[in-house]
Amino acid sequence: MARLIYSAIASLDGYVEDTIGAFDWSAPDDEVLAFLTDLERPVGTYLYGRRMYETMTYWESPDVDAGPSEPERDFAQLWQAADKIVYSRTLSEPTTVRTRLERSFDPADVRQLKQSATSDLSIGGADLGGQALAAGLVDECQLFLTPTAVGGGKPAFPLGVRLQLELLDQHRFAAGTVFLRYAVLPAGESLS
Repeated sequence: MARLIYSAIASLDGYVEDTIGAFDWSAPDDEVLAFLTDLERPVGTYLYGRRMYETMTYWESPDVDAGPSEPERDFAQLWQAADKIVYSRTLSEPTTVRTRLERSFDPADVRQLKQSATSDLSIGGADLGGQALAAGLVDECQLFLTPTAVGGGKPAFPLGVRLQLELLDQHRFAAGTVFLRYAVLPAGESLS
């Protein structure tokens, strides 16, 4: 069975967007992007809400005039090769290849997808990720905490959902970003 991985880049105080919806402070540098790309290699399908999907469509054809770096080209190739599922009631049609549109998030469908997938699944976007966390579908959380505090906004984790996590890995980057990888323990299970 494939793992469902919730991945997010957040401020140190736990937000993926600030109070005005901006997240420009979270753009990964080449060191972080290369590390993130290596983490994403086992992923065959990305699950996105509309807003996260629209942000990620940049990787369908990154700005070649800006001269993408090697880590940017590597991530773009990886992203383009993966399947994408977008959950949206308002998007008329996907704008990228290998992408299918679903009108609503159904936990039973995602459970079935996990059971039938031959590679891992990644879920992105705090709202959609929060639904998957609340439904007990997420197996692992991968967080990149930036050396920024934004004082409020959209939290990386849903309010009112209690999770028991086990630290699996951590990594510190030169510019101060910290990576934390956690297993999500089943409800009622505690750390040994």
